[in-house]
Amino acid sequence: MGEKSAYILVLMVVSLLGLGIVMLLSTSVFIADRTDIYHDVHRQLVWLVLGVITCVVFTLIDYRFWNRSRWVWFWLSCILLVLCFVPPFAQPANGSYRWVGGGDFGFDFARLQPSEMAKLAVIFMIAGWCANSGDCIREVRAGFIYPLGIALIPVALIACETDMGTAALLTCVILTMLFVAGSRIWLFAGSAILSVLVLALAVIQNPNRWQRFIAFLDLEAHKMGLGLQQWRAKLALGEGGVSGLGLGEGREKLMYLPFAHTDFIFPMIGEELGARATLLVIFAFVAVLIFGVLIASSAPDYFGKLLGFGIVTLIAIQAALNIGVTTAVLPNKGLPLPFVSYGGSNLLFSLAGIGILLNIYRQGNTIKIDGSDRLFDRCRAVPRI
Repeated sequence: MGEKSAYILVLMVVSLLGLGIVMLLSTSVFIADRTDIYHDVHRQLVWLVLGVITCVVFTLIDYRFWNRSRWVWFWLSCILLVLCFVPPFAQPANGSYRWVGGGDFGFDFARLQPSEMAKLAVIFMIAGWCANSGDCIREVRAGFIYPLGIALIPVALIACETDMGTAALLTCVILTMLFVAGSRIWLFAGSAILSVLVLALAVIQNPNRWQRFIAFLDLEAHKMGLGLQQWRAKLALGEGGVSGLGLGEGREKLMYLPFAHTDFIFPMIGEELGARATLLVIFAFVAVLIFGVLIASSAPDYFGKLLGFGIVTLIAIQAALNIGVTTAVLPNKGLPLPFVSYGGSNLLFSLAGIGILLNIYRQGNTIKIDGSDRLFDRCRAVPRI
């Protein structure tokens, strides 16, 4: 099964990409104030081509390169995050400063979301730090406080963009990687509790976030206000039932459900293709998680194992958060569904991550080392308490 992991992983990703294009064709044509009804489809196809090229290139690059150059990518991502607030590079939208671009220079298409690059850069840094620390990973300062403190620099910048969803996602990935690398349980648990408290404080101190949380607790009472998206999403899933209304026959995309082609594309899949399709989407992401971990376990060194695990964790947690939000299990926060939602930056860097996983697979199947092939067996010897 391990030898077939890459093939199954690619099959799942290609299936999700195909579904994303099909659903984008079905939903984005109803966006108002567009002379070209296929504008978003054309843009997504361009990003898809760029993403596939990036995936192929990253598949050919030895993954150890990301260890050697991890600080370059880390600080470059921090610089780009700062540029989100610096005109004329900043391209704010909907009250958020999440993008940089060349719109003021005549390059309207060249708009990038640096937080997507920062996700991979932080994973490079954490994996490299833990792999190069040796027995120091057992120490509180060198093995936990220092890497966590450095990784929180881009997290803080992302939070300042008012992108608390991505900041929370990246924090989850960082803590999970440090825990798997051998950090003590009490450090992991304490940091997780502190992160939840900080997130709760950020919600309470911001009136808009607090009102959105209150709306989440009673969507029916706020269905015409801040609870509109999740309420309409639940209607879409209910209308679709088991078999769906049919591809292209969904009603919620007719200007009822905002952002139906981006963050809330999952309910549109449920409305048009039914619960069977949504369950297949969940199955695809579970398969990406399982076979991605198998690929990570085949890496010939510790850095490759942590790197692969970090990338798979990022994709899996983001998918879980998106599905949780769009099914009203979690409070509303904008996070795209990987490989499916409209969004060039997320698609590009998600495919870059898949390319790195495929290179880990290639290296793991061409270089044999002595000892167990089990995932992170070095970490298993590290006492956690």
